[in-house]
Amino acid sequence: MDRRRFLTTTGGSALAAVGLSALTGIAGPRAMATPAAVPSSTLPSRAAIITVLRRVADHWIAAHANPGNNQWANATFFSGLLSLYSLTKDARYLGYARSWAEQNNYALNGGSSTRIADNQNAGQAYLDLYALEPDPHKISAIETSLHRMTYTDQVDKNDDWWWADALHMAMPPFARLGTLRGDARYHQKLYSLYQHTKHAEGGPGLLNPATGLWYRDKNFLPGHIVSPSGKPVVWSRGNGWVAAAHVKTLKALPPAQSNTAEYRDTLTRLVTALPPVQRPDGFWNVNLADPAHFPGPESSGTSFFVCAVAYAVATALVSRATYLPVAARAWNGLVATAVHPDGVLGYVQGVGDRPDSSQPVTYDTTADFAVGAFLHAGAELATLAS
Repeated sequence: MDRRRFLTTTGGSALAAVGLSALTGIAGPRAMATPAAVPSSTLPSRAAIITVLRRVADHWIAAHANPGNNQWANATFFSGLLSLYSLTKDARYLGYARSWAEQNNYALNGGSSTRIADNQNAGQAYLDLYALEPDPHKISAIETSLHRMTYTDQVDKNDDWWWADALHMAMPPFARLGTLRGDARYHQKLYSLYQHTKHAEGGPGLLNPATGLWYRDKNFLPGHIVSPSGKPVVWSRGNGWVAAAHVKTLKALPPAQSNTAEYRDTLTRLVTALPPVQRPDGFWNVNLADPAHFPGPESSGTSFFVCAVAYAVATALVSRATYLPVAARAWNGLVATAVHPDGVLGYVQGVGDRPDSSQPVTYDTTADFAVGAFLHAGAELATLAS
């Protein structure tokens, strides 16, 4: 992952001690920067959602005859594509995903001894393909990698996930492999790694318990990097990665697994923090704590939030009456503003680690991982539509 340059570190932040509204200095979505037409809060039909998903997926596939590498960004696209396949059963999507996995020999970037979360992200799509067409070769690399971390390679080391994005990359494979093998040790290792990220990384951990939102890494903890106006830096896509990690992990774990309740509660806290900082156009800004810090629509964080809110509604973690309009407004905003007529998904912040990474974000900026997030979002939302 591209570790971008650091902003100048300035004075301390009161983020850990105050609530979200006081933190951002705004009372609700109407106070956000760059006002735009308010999209409908009515959920489109299932057929309409699928039509848009197909348009976006088909454009990406047509533009990429070579399905590409097995690194985290492209792997996120294929995870989303397989989510769309699960929804549509369109053999073209399965075939394209299969060709990608075979081209990469179901291997991990960095080899099967890697313990880097980014490298393990491809394991999500490999596990999807294994579930559809079982073959031990498909999950050999991801299983070897996770088995080493759990059983043989520095098994007491739990500080690997030092950045919030890592939760999305590696939590789901640990959860799924533990369930597949009926081996609680994988679930225990997952929880130990997660607890370090949440409560110990950088001292206090990356979760802000006052808001339910997460710092991207220790460089953004209170007392470190702040926005140009002195507000905290709470990166939208970083929180999107965290949200998607919890959704995928909860889908993989048995309901009675001992840590499931905590994962549910943590996801619920994150989801309930989102409506107050949603933009009028349905999107979320790149900095959730400062609407003046590179304001404007951004598709990757917004897509992940749609996915998380839709899942939370579907599983009754939050009120359907209150939160479905939040997801619908975001989805309708994405479709109206970011999806081009030919299926390009625009307004994507490129690779980075903070709001000022890969700026400017424009109608024409796009990326594979964001398309994957969008496909996940639509697939989750379609389960709520008729």
